[in-house]
Amino acid sequence: MASAFLVILDSAPRRVFAFLSLVCLAMLAFGLYLQHSQGLEPCPMCIVQRYALLSVAILAGSLSASASKRVHFGGSLVLLLAAGFGAFVAARQSWLQWYPPEVATCGRDFYGMIENFPLNRAIPMIFKGSGDCSAIDWTFLGGSIANWAFLVFSATVLLALLMLARRWLRR
Repeated sequence: MASAFLVILDSAPRRVFAFLSLVCLAMLAFGLYLQHSQGLEPCPMCIVQRYALLSVAILAGSLSASASKRVHFGGSLVLLLAAGFGAFVAARQSWLQWYPPEVATCGRDFYGMIENFPLNRAIPMIFKGSGDCSAIDWTFLGGSIANWAFLVFSATVLLALLMLARRWLRR
């Protein structure tokens, strides 16, 4: 099974990037469905994860449009960074959900923080989390939205590392 995946990765990397882009877009669409149809308001860390998912989707979609191996190599490096950042944010939110702070106060929303504070104060506030960031409003198979986002970002990181390693070894 693993060798079949490596054959697909080597023979059709554009399809792999297109599939990755579709998975990220599906996660974004589901998040928007939960927000607009089910009434779940995203916390600041959820919004940062959405931007990371959008970055990965756009980058993977762009890479699927290119046939150049050099573009795939460089794009995989950037994909690794974007997915690594998203995985960090999702892991931090999962940690806050598993070990909520003793004093859970609802902080400002994401846009309120960005508009009212300088960036050097707003970014630590986002990662500190608030009462909203530790709340688990939706689960599927025992995992929260942040848990599932972490799995998608981690799979993307592994895929990017595998793409980089395969291209590096082929030199």
